[in-house]
Amino acid sequence: MNGYRDAMQRDTHSKVLGYLLWILGFLGAHRFYYGKPVTGTIWFFTLGLFGIGWLIDLFLIPSMDREADLRFTAGDTDYSVAWILLTFLGIFGIHRMYMGKWITGILYLFTGGFFMIGVLYDFWTLNDQISIKNAERR
Repeated sequence: MNGYRDAMQRDTHSKVLGYLLWILGFLGAHRFYYGKPVTGTIWFFTLGLFGIGWLIDLFLIPSMDREADLRFTAGDTDYSVAWILLTFLGIFGIHRMYMGKWITGILYLFTGGFFMIGVLYDFWTLNDQISIKNAERR
């Protein structure tokens, strides 16, 4: 039973959300979600390596999910919730408010996510921000 609980505590990312983001994957959303910002950026600018990489990722999502679960720290701040908020409401800073970063969240709200540069920064660093926050709470 203890091994099961440890596995559940390490389950930081969701395959279901990964596949939902994969639908938008030609823009790299699922790759950012799983902590792969360099390839996420490449997918964004090449439309998923011209669709080929996007199709291959359909089969790679389970391994990307396992890697993310091992790499990032589980805790009270849920990765999937934060990523949904960033992906669909990023310019309003709701994801930052969810993480308790109220000042920058409000600044995002009034500046369009610091004129989208802050949103791009968060796409690159959100997993690490959450991991640090979860580690601090332990």
